[in-house]
Amino acid sequence: MFTIPAITWTLTAVLLLSGCYYSLQAAKSRQRTDRINKALHALMNVLMAAMLWNLVPSTMLAQIAVLSGAALWFVIQAVARPEFMTLCASGQGRVKCVYHSLSMAGAALMIAMMTPGSSPGNTSASAAGTPMSHAHHGMAAVNNSAAATAATDPTPMLAMLLTVCFGAAAVIFLVMLVRGRAIRSPRHTASSRSFNHSGHALEALGAMVMALMFASMAA
Repeated sequence: MFTIPAITWTLTAVLLLSGCYYSLQAAKSRQRTDRINKALHALMNVLMAAMLWNLVPSTMLAQIAVLSGAALWFVIQAVARPEFMTLCASGQGRVKCVYHSLSMAGAALMIAMMTPGSSPGNTSASAAGTPMSHAHHGMAAVNNSAAATAATDPTPMLAMLLTVCFGAAAVIFLVMLVRGRAIRSPRHTASSRSFNHSGHALEALGAMVMALMFASMAA
C-alpha cells in the first residue's frame, strides 16, 4: 500500500499496539456488550495491520463479512431503545456507536477496494510470444482498456472522500482530547478522566491511520 517501508512499519506498530490495548480492555471489562465492542476494535486493528502487508488474502471475503457484521452491530446499538442501558443509551454514546459503525464499514470497504487485479507483467509476457503486429494491436487494446477503466473507476474518488471524513474525525477527537484535559469537572474521578483521555487519543489515532490508508489508495 505504501512505497515507504518506514510508514508501513510505523502504521503496523500503531495498529498492533492499539489492538493489544483494546484486547486488554476487553479482558478487564465486566459488561458483555463493552467486552464485545472492545474485542471488535481489537480485531479491526489486527485486520488493518494485516492489510498493510497483504497477508491472508484468501480470507478476504471472511474479513469483509466479519467487519460488515461488526458495523451492523454498532448500528443496532446506536438505534437501541433507552431501556437497554448496556447499549448506546446516551446521546454521546449513540454518536460514538455511529462512528464506530462507520469505522468498521470503512475497514471492510478498504479490504474490498484492495482486491488485487490482473498483473501487467502477465500481459507483457503473453504478448511477447505473438507476432509483432499482433502484439502492437494487443498492447494498444490493453492501453485503451486501462484508460477506460481508470476513467470510470470510482475508487480514487471514494477513497478521497473517506480520507476527508476520517481526517475530520481525527481533528474532532483531538479537539475533544484537548478540551477534556483543560476541563476539570468534579463530577468525574481521576480514573474516569484518564479513561476518557485514552479513549479520545485512541479514536484520534485510529482515525488518522484510516485517513492515511485511504489517502494512499486515492493517490
